[in-house]
Amino acid sequence: MKITLITVGKLKEKYLVSAVSEYVKRLGRYCTVNIIEVNDEKAPENISEAEKKRVLDTEGGRILAHISDDAEVIALAIEGKSLSSEEMASMIEGCMNGGRSHIQWIIGGSLGLSESVLKRADRKISFSRLTFPHQLMRVILLEQIYRSFRIIKHEPYHK
Repeated sequence: MKITLITVGKLKEKYLVSAVSEYVKRLGRYCTVNIIEVNDEKAPENISEAEKKRVLDTEGGRILAHISDDAEVIALAIEGKSLSSEEMASMIEGCMNGGRSHIQWIIGGSLGLSESVLKRADRKISFSRLTFPHQLMRVILLEQIYRSFRIIKHEPYHK
């Protein structure tokens, strides 16, 4: 199984880089993990709707350039479906059993994801109605993917 995270922006905080590295290492037993960082666009504090659309479309184009035709594409979006850890594990296992050996997870920038990326996604998942920093979301997503593989393999993991 191949897991790819396509994310907007670069991780700068050492503690987040360390956490991401730890989960990538742990996941090495179950899959290969690739993280693609696309450049984010600068957005002013008081951004207009037109400027927001331009930023999202520019970032969206960068994301879409990395999407594989053979991958299951899952966008993280507040308006997406909420899953339990067991349901996420079942979804990943369903992809594996259904012949999809590559899952691409999309994490947008501070403004979210463009309509074109959301339309291209095979699924939209929400981790919460709360808003998380997109950098921290990488760690949360990787931890949940790791937890999913532990569930799939019937291996113990803290609850």
